[in-house]
Amino acid sequence: MKNFKFKSVIVVLFLATALISCSNDDDKPGPNPVVRVASVTAIDGPATGKVDQELSYDITFVADNACAEFSKFNETVIEDVKGLQVEVKYPSEVCTLQVPNPKKTVYKFKSAVKGTFEFKFKKSDKEFVTKKVVIE
Repeated sequence: MKNFKFKSVIVVLFLATALISCSNDDDKPGPNPVVRVASVTAIDGPATGKVDQELSYDITFVADNACAEFSKFNETVIEDVKGLQVEVKYPSEVCTLQVPNPKKTVYKFKSAVKGTFEFKFKKSDKEFVTKKVVIE
């Protein structure tokens, strides 16, 4: 009987030690990436479309270095004019690819009504790159 209690205590201590010693180091998030606005240089896509038709536009932008990745589109305002800007993520580690190449992402547009629409993407602190589309 004493032998059984002794073995039970040893097993419980071993399991407790094993569970306590396992750490969640892999679950900890790494350093947060830095998010900045990139300059849009071009918008390519159709000039016309139909109601309820999804249109795709290639947005070309230039980031500060080649390690940047597209994050999202955000609204912005320049002198009371609303538009969109491209946000990019930069890894928190040092980037060895310093020469930035133009990158592309896709902006999708769909309208439920007819009309002329104008997309404005932030090129600099003072100007937008624009694209008009007519929905018939």
